[in-house]
Amino acid sequence: MDMVNVKINGQDYAVPAGSTVLEAARYAKIDIPTLCYLKDLNEIGACRLCLVEVEGARGLVTACVYPVNEGMVIKTNTPKVVESRKMNLQLLLSNHNKQCLSCIRSTNCELQKLCNEYGVDESYFSGEKTQSEIDTSSLSIVRDNSKCVLCRRCVAACNGLQKIGVIGTNDRGFDTHIGSAYETALADTTCINCGQCVVVCPVGALYERDQTDEVFDALSDPTKHVAICTAPSIRATIGECFGYEPGTDVEGKMVSALKALGFDGVYDMNVTADLTIMEEATEFLDRYKNGGKLPLITSCSPGWIKFCEHYFPEMTENLSSCKSPQQMFGALYKTYYCEKNGLDPEDVVFVSAIPCTAKKFEVERDGESAAGVPDVDVAITTRELARMIQKAGIDFRNLDDTDYDEPFGFGSGAGAIFGATGGVMEAALRTAAEVITGEKLEKLDFEDVRGTDALKTAEYKLGDATIRVAVASGTASAKELLRKVEAGEANYDFIEIMGCPGGCVNGGGQPIQPAVVRNNVDLKQKRASILYKADQNLSVRKSHENSVIKHIYDEYFGEPGSHKAHEILHTHYVKRGM
Repeated sequence: MDMVNVKINGQDYAVPAGSTVLEAARYAKIDIPTLCYLKDLNEIGACRLCLVEVEGARGLVTACVYPVNEGMVIKTNTPKVVESRKMNLQLLLSNHNKQCLSCIRSTNCELQKLCNEYGVDESYFSGEKTQSEIDTSSLSIVRDNSKCVLCRRCVAACNGLQKIGVIGTNDRGFDTHIGSAYETALADTTCINCGQCVVVCPVGALYERDQTDEVFDALSDPTKHVAICTAPSIRATIGECFGYEPGTDVEGKMVSALKALGFDGVYDMNVTADLTIMEEATEFLDRYKNGGKLPLITSCSPGWIKFCEHYFPEMTENLSSCKSPQQMFGALYKTYYCEKNGLDPEDVVFVSAIPCTAKKFEVERDGESAAGVPDVDVAITTRELARMIQKAGIDFRNLDDTDYDEPFGFGSGAGAIFGATGGVMEAALRTAAEVITGEKLEKLDFEDVRGTDALKTAEYKLGDATIRVAVASGTASAKELLRKVEAGEANYDFIEIMGCPGGCVNGGGQPIQPAVVRNNVDLKQKRASILYKADQNLSVRKSHENSVIKHIYDEYFGEPGSHKAHEILHTHYVKRGM
């Protein structure tokens, strides 16, 4: 690696050539504050908080875009620099809704943190503010521009990271604001509800539609039976809301907290991840052997499903008809479980704890009401669940570990890895391979489809069959892949797509980490590692060997792909178009 010599705050450092001043400073373990910067995503110098002095430059320079060169002398914390940053913070506050105490991001707001560090109060400037209205049209995401700082991170996430492009900067000068074309409400655009805009927002301008009060109301209603299931990735991320390092497994404490909240049943969604594999692998094998529509494309990610309906409507015929694990659980509970236990589905409130804002949209879809009532009543994000635990006064860190409730307390290792990109594909291959070959797999790890790369492809020889697979995460890579498939440039039998880059571990409902963490920590890898460790440590690592699933089929569905299974566990899609 080529290096250049620079002086930062009087100390000599050798830093990689081609670095920006910001990167050079961090290489030297010196933090320069930013509000708009996100590595490789939003490097535009808009917030002006990273201004520094560079010897020989005319005025202060923006560290996030200013390149270093040999012999450069940089000063990051002079009185002139500090005063400039304070002034910029004061200007931001002058046009900001400062109702911080009730803000959903209070104590986890990057603007609030910087103002505290620089001693900036709320009353330095006064005057007119840019007019704004709160957009509550979406079932998943709320936009409050009164708290927006015009950092444009959300625009970069929507346009660059996801290639959706339903939001941008409207108007100019003082009237500049974030919105959709022609001021269209978010719900009336082709927004896929993925929430990637939410997790990059540094302030409280974007957040999920909070439904915690609905859950608390249900829990306090003696006439309701309230159950909850947790998605595979929640155990790998919710600890971050309680001060744990990313990559910490807190499954046992999470289950204890849910029981302390008063749920009548606390269950593991890994069970219905396994159920999804049984149905999806069966569907794939049927299409593969009998000339059905290929490639079969997975249907677990509701953000991806809506993206497909809008942008590739003809390919909805390639989608697996399987409901997602979330919806399968609600459907299973309100049919099988209610019948076995004499419960009226009308009296059941089924809640899912999920890493995904798009799941809030999914529960409202047609074809998701197997018992004549919604399969799932409320989907709450990881963040909402953490807020419920905090509001209830539960001391999360000091809880003992507890197991999930029966009869849905055990999922296989295949179900556990659903939360990582490639996990659904690997889980399906473990089952499909043994069905095709009629033999036990010697090696269960399909490593070619693992990892956080946006696009992965592989071929597997299974008996006489050669199965060509592809895995994409994030709708930008999904768009790239499907365009090649449509053009005949790529040919696959089975495709897994997750709407969020890295899969559910990086979902739009996951704990919000500040830019300093997102820029320097591989959250996707750390969170996914928990799921793969769980898989390795479980005694059962294949969906079709899960005794819970075997019992459900023996007692209720008969066999995978049966008529009854299709009535309860499968759904349909809409060709929405643009």
